[in-house]
Amino acid sequence: MSPAPKSPSIAELLRQRILVKDGAMGTMIQREGLAEEGFRGSRFADHDHELQGNNDLLVLTQPDLIVSIHEQFLEAGADILGTTTFNSTSVSQADYGTEALVSEMNCEAAKLARIAADRFSERDPGKPRFVAGAMGPTNKTLSLSPEVNDPAFRSITWQQLEDAYAEQARGLLEGGVDLLVVETIFDTLNAKAALVAIDREFASLGRRVPIMISVAITDASARTLSGQTVDAFWYSVAHANPLSVGVNCSLGAAEMRPHVAELARIAPTFVSSYPNAGLPNAFGEYDEEPGTTGELVGEFATSGLVNIAGGCCGTTPDHIRAIAEAVDGVEPRVVPQEGERLTRFTGLETLTIRPESNFMMIGERTNVTGSARFRKLIRDDQLDTALEVALDQVRGGANLLDVNMDEGMLDSEACMQTFLNLIASEPEISRIPIVVDSSKWSVIEAGLRCIQGKGVVNSI
Repeated sequence: MSPAPKSPSIAELLRQRILVKDGAMGTMIQREGLAEEGFRGSRFADHDHELQGNNDLLVLTQPDLIVSIHEQFLEAGADILGTTTFNSTSVSQADYGTEALVSEMNCEAAKLARIAADRFSERDPGKPRFVAGAMGPTNKTLSLSPEVNDPAFRSITWQQLEDAYAEQARGLLEGGVDLLVVETIFDTLNAKAALVAIDREFASLGRRVPIMISVAITDASARTLSGQTVDAFWYSVAHANPLSVGVNCSLGAAEMRPHVAELARIAPTFVSSYPNAGLPNAFGEYDEEPGTTGELVGEFATSGLVNIAGGCCGTTPDHIRAIAEAVDGVEPRVVPQEGERLTRFTGLETLTIRPESNFMMIGERTNVTGSARFRKLIRDDQLDTALEVALDQVRGGANLLDVNMDEGMLDSEACMQTFLNLIASEPEISRIPIVVDSSKWSVIEAGLRCIQGKGVVNSI
């Protein structure tokens, strides 16, 4: 008896057709109108925090409901299911006092999505369904301060966030996901912490799965909430070699199109798009009809912009059905061959070094070993004036900014971190790439954990 033919991988399928991702789990859960008791179930009847609104907890208290919603999206034509884990990190679950449940939540969410996906794959072996472990951005940011009067302050450290993402990734992988999706990225530094955590768990478990990366562009500025342009975002995360890069949330399809087109132009990998059902109304609700969403996303497909299409906030199975019908039979975007290999660094914007480029100017006055004035400012904790030194260099034409805190009387790691956090609060400075300069690995590591762009390491 000959063995059963091996199912194609998701990468192989993406070269053959456009795959459809599911829609908004949160929208579907809200439709159920669950009260506090519905979220608690019997298991958490005596929990000391309110739990209503903690959708991710429903994988433990209402598993049948979660499977039912997954199946509704599969019936509508979804090829890829996102797990109900957008907020399943210890960071986000702290609001509900449920941090200790994170591993279980992620594992169970993956298993529930797996049940639905496998059921439909068995029903139609020619159309395999995939489970994507959803990893949201958390409610913290590494690049921005929540304190107006203290721009260097951060409410979370890189290590805390990396550990939280590692715990989530492990749970999803143990639950059996086919891929991981780092999505709704508003701060590229958060995303980099997630990518490091994922790689750490791949090494620990001895198993790798493809990674999808999806950014959220917040408004007409064409930038993330933390200030990066779309191209700078891509060049900052391209090292992760993702299965796909794309845009989701924040915008409806009409407003999202130019950002999807930009990624389709520059990224030598698959491109995804899963927009909201239009822009929210005054009540935070989404009014765009499924036919409209389907038509708009369908145009992305016929224009050769996408390989994966789906929906985000406000999108229901009807929206996904309309998208699936619109992209059915449309040739997927052809992944471009990587063009001329150019050196690119990023701050909030991209610096490309071309063969015809002149010398790159590196601002060296923010270096305690090379500038007595800057050294004194740092020693005397005159950080606002020290920041003006950085600004003067940028205005003077520096293409990159060198920061060095190697001085015996300084806590070099802390000084590097504080000063780079301050730089992040000044878009005129942070638009250019940072050169993290030190002869100590611990200082370099501290610096790299503060820059969301693609910087340069010097002196090691």
